[in-house]
Amino acid sequence: MRVAEHVYVDGSEAPGTVRLRRARPEDAEAVTRVFLDSRAAAMPYLPRIHSDEDTLAWITHVVLPAGTAVWVAEEAGDDGKGGELLGFAALAGGDELDHLYLRPDALRRGIGSRLLAEVRAAVDGPISLYVFQRNAAARAFYERHAFTAVAFDDGGRNEENEPDVLYRWTPERPVR
Repeated sequence: MRVAEHVYVDGSEAPGTVRLRRARPEDAEAVTRVFLDSRAAAMPYLPRIHSDEDTLAWITHVVLPAGTAVWVAEEAGDDGKGGELLGFAALAGGDELDHLYLRPDALRRGIGSRLLAEVRAAVDGPISLYVFQRNAAARAFYERHAFTAVAFDDGGRNEENEPDVLYRWTPERPVR
């Protein structure tokens, strides 16, 4: 993975460079596609509760403009400008990682770790998140990043009725 040091004098980036930025309203369709494709690939057992159109409306009117901070990872295009969206992370309520999704072809490139680092940098204190119990890859990812499972639920709290796990990360405090 290439990082932002591949920036040219005119401000463009080398093709293939992955950069992070805050999401904009015009990202709604690409964020929705990442959300749907990622869930279909990683969690085929989940029921499809909402249509693609309803999911786009939810991303457009709830996730992006609401009281959330959303970052996207995008690959610079051949022209060095903005390219394809590879993933996104959404922080809700100031301390809950509500979403972190990557395109299936963008896994294992450090992009999820970079998005998670952005979220951590934006929060002054612990971060919580929920993961479906059967999503072993996501659980392993968060555990590698020092999140600890603190509660297990039967699925009654989510619309998929899928058992989930509450994870929490607490920043290390320097020893004085």
